[in-house]
Amino acid sequence: MKYTLYIFCFMSVSSVYAQDVKLIPQPVELKMSPGGFQIRDNLSIGYNKPEAKPIAEILAKKINTSTGYQVKTDKKGKIMLSLNEKVDPALGKEGYTLVSTSKSIKIEANEPAGLFYGVQTLLQLAPKEIESSTKINADWKIPAVQIRDYPRFAWRGVMLDVSRHFFTKEEVKKYIDEISRYKYNVFHWHLTDDQGWRIEIKSLPKLTSIGAWRVPRVGKWGTFEAPKSDEPATDGGFYTQEDIKEIVQFAQNRFITVLPEVDVPGHSMAAIASYPELCCTKDPSIRVNPGSNFAEWPGDGHFVMSVDNSLNPSDEKVYAFLDKVFTEMAALFPSPYIHVGGDECYKGYWEKSDACKRMMKLADMKNTEELQGYFMRRIEQILKSKNKKMIGWDEILEGGLGPQAAVMSWRGTQGGIAAARLGHEVVMTPNPYTYIDLRQGDPSVEPDGTSYLYVPLSKCYSFEPVPDSVDAKYILGGQANLWTEKAPTLRHAEYLTFPRAWALSEVYWSPKGKKNWSQFVDKLDGHFERADAAEVNYARSVYDAIAQPKMVGKKLMVGVNNEISDMDTYYTLNETMPDKFSRKLTEPVEIPEGKVTLKLVTYRNEKKVGKVIALSREELISRAPKEKESKIN
Repeated sequence: MKYTLYIFCFMSVSSVYAQDVKLIPQPVELKMSPGGFQIRDNLSIGYNKPEAKPIAEILAKKINTSTGYQVKTDKKGKIMLSLNEKVDPALGKEGYTLVSTSKSIKIEANEPAGLFYGVQTLLQLAPKEIESSTKINADWKIPAVQIRDYPRFAWRGVMLDVSRHFFTKEEVKKYIDEISRYKYNVFHWHLTDDQGWRIEIKSLPKLTSIGAWRVPRVGKWGTFEAPKSDEPATDGGFYTQEDIKEIVQFAQNRFITVLPEVDVPGHSMAAIASYPELCCTKDPSIRVNPGSNFAEWPGDGHFVMSVDNSLNPSDEKVYAFLDKVFTEMAALFPSPYIHVGGDECYKGYWEKSDACKRMMKLADMKNTEELQGYFMRRIEQILKSKNKKMIGWDEILEGGLGPQAAVMSWRGTQGGIAAARLGHEVVMTPNPYTYIDLRQGDPSVEPDGTSYLYVPLSKCYSFEPVPDSVDAKYILGGQANLWTEKAPTLRHAEYLTFPRAWALSEVYWSPKGKKNWSQFVDKLDGHFERADAAEVNYARSVYDAIAQPKMVGKKLMVGVNNEISDMDTYYTLNETMPDKFSRKLTEPVEIPEGKVTLKLVTYRNEKKVGKVIALSREELISRAPKEKESKIN
């Protein structure tokens, strides 16, 4: 009897802690034990080498903030952060081990980065209240575990576009801190574009006195009125060089490299508004774009610009200008790479330019793609003179590429495959999987239901960065990209980023064989609760029903193909709000003719988890695919 009771208690404690351990990204090895370590007041966090002290201080500050305790750092402690005396080759530069028992917690690593990532795991093991910015009462127990962990990829990035909408210094730091919690190590900072130049270049003051500001507009991006000649430009901002140094140091303290991007030769309207002589038309009326439409996209990737937003590749003054820009940037950013864009460069004004035609004829260039290739190689040489390497979007391949340049593959994976086969290093960031500005749920309930692509959470999680046809050694890793045309605030940037960046963190960190969609989904609720405690915004779109209409003859049939398979979907057709007492949709239902609205809602484990989706019969018919494309699960 006693023996049976003992076994029952053991299993109960163990299972409770197993449910509480919901780590993202999933570690390489995780073993659970009964019991746990109690965090108490006046606890000491120890460190064995000076390089570990700042990480111990980060941990102590985090604990003290939420607990109200007076945890301190010292050479010894019940929580110990240790740099290995003998290198563990399997852990590499960013791996760690974490062992917690009822008596102590030990985190060990070869290098400080590994200790930092071990601390992030430790914080996820703590109760969700650890994320609070104010004192809160909780049972501050860490479950007993043994973890051995290291990343799959060296490059794990998130890109934030601050040109389309300006984010303050403090907002950028907050965003960096949020991604650092999920073991990202690259912050790609998109600093310039048609809608604003955000970095101070002291030798070129007009870039910020003019290029950082545009006329204010409110409403739907892409539909705004073009700026009037006498209209004041009051919307925008920029980062001083002191701001940038502060942000770079803040990121370095979290073992994140800041990768700056100045997008050239296209996407340069803010620079051209500042210095019109840099473009072929030399048009002095060009102004920073406020979000108005200035291009036509007839399809197949082709487009026509009504405003000249490309630098002139035939003008030596352009290269002198860029030399000044990159000289000052190189001094600000320790990153070995500087991103130079290279995407979506409109060459129509080049084709009309006599100077460009002469250059192409003298150099025996067959097309303007080769002219862009010449431009990019000149830029690569400028960067090389600053001891920096060039990285750009996959269009930089089209006109030939210098041997040291790296490529970000965004138009699918084909550019990355081509670059890797040529021996270039590649960061895989294809828009079907990693563009987190795109719609993530049903268009009827998402902020931007008209987005040209649909990138749900499960799509992000399914991404495999290494194509079968390339040598994995050329794939540095991958990243998520957040373009901010439709993200005017940090809160909405967070909504678009999370949980999709959580899913991609597991893609880039965890072993390929450890990825498990069902297990990842089971971890989401815990991380949503942690985000709530931290006051970080996120989307719950993964829980929403996904209607799948199909015309069967003249009948309109609708089923669901939800991202999460173990949800129950309930529906109504009588204008009432659905709940778990409504009809359950277990197979496709016929939608009768007339002014009928289908309303759907999802439950999981008897709990309502999704938003109510309301779709008219007309909307469902418009979504129904052709017969051969239809599939209803």
